[in-house]
Amino acid sequence: MSSSPERVSDILIVGGSLAGLMTGLALSQHGFSITLLERSTDTDRTGAALQVGYGLLEQLTGRRHAPGMLATGVQAWQSVYRGLRAAADEAGILVLQNARVKTAGQEEGHGWAITSDSRRFEGAVLVGADGYQSVVRRHISPERPDAVFADYLAWVGFAEEAALSVRYPPNLEFLDSGPYVLLGFPLTAADGSPERGRRRVGWGWYDAGHNAILRKTGAVDGNLVRHSLRANDMPDELFEELAELARLHWPSPWRDAILECIARKALLGTPVVEYFPDRLVSGRVCLVGDAAHVCTPMTGNGFATAADDALTLARFLNAAALQADPSAALKLYEASRLPDVRRLVRSGQQVSQNFVRSAR
Repeated sequence: MSSSPERVSDILIVGGSLAGLMTGLALSQHGFSITLLERSTDTDRTGAALQVGYGLLEQLTGRRHAPGMLATGVQAWQSVYRGLRAAADEAGILVLQNARVKTAGQEEGHGWAITSDSRRFEGAVLVGADGYQSVVRRHISPERPDAVFADYLAWVGFAEEAALSVRYPPNLEFLDSGPYVLLGFPLTAADGSPERGRRRVGWGWYDAGHNAILRKTGAVDGNLVRHSLRANDMPDELFEELAELARLHWPSPWRDAILECIARKALLGTPVVEYFPDRLVSGRVCLVGDAAHVCTPMTGNGFATAADDALTLARFLNAAALQADPSAALKLYEASRLPDVRRLVRSGQQVSQNFVRSAR
């Protein structure tokens, strides 16, 4: 363990993706020095889409921003990330990429995180925003540190609308056919334009019938999810099977988008995970977003719930609380959020169980 920290901040956030950025922005309203440690430089999430509420960026930061920095409505993951990252840079938040945290914990007066290259970072408060495979969660809930596989996956991808010969409706659609469920949605263009013909078409296809390929490739090990299934892991026969199933189960125009992605081998198999939290806080350490609670994406609540986590944490953890007793402020955050997120996850588990039962 490194004996001296590379950087000491008021707030140290492990995880610089959406939950981490939103938490940093919300806490930045109190004038804290904030460091975010992000394990990668990969900001591409194939097919992912999020529902962004009106005025979210203003709620997070308490001030107005340039028009279009974070558009509302259904947005591509990349567009949301770019907007939040630009706002974080504007707020003076330090985001360090390629900082993979291996261990995290706390000592008297501070929390700490140590990266794989042995750098040590400290903060008066440590926030775990490091996703469903959270390292920080191991410190808070060592008896049950892992999110578990929900027994199905989502095939996800997106196609350029201009590459397709069909037009798409302006809103998302939720369809089911036999053992499958499909969520289809128009996305803005890469530059944020909502103009028809320039948009991208996203889709998520929920499937409980291909768990064997997840286990064969090591994407799922026992009840733990290790990684997503990428195109290079998929045999040609699987692409052919998915194309046949798409023709059988899904109507145009969504079928066209799925087949276009399959033809380019531009899709991702994402195992669905769930985590039901017993606690969100330990001393000066707390959790937000998927590090704190993981619910099936079928409910579409993950992003909004992470935003609520960030705003609630900032409501209790102000400058006075940090100076006096941050542990007490974090306990108030936990008392406010834990009942709500437990209800949300439990509801999502019921959705998952019903889907898996009906698919078999």
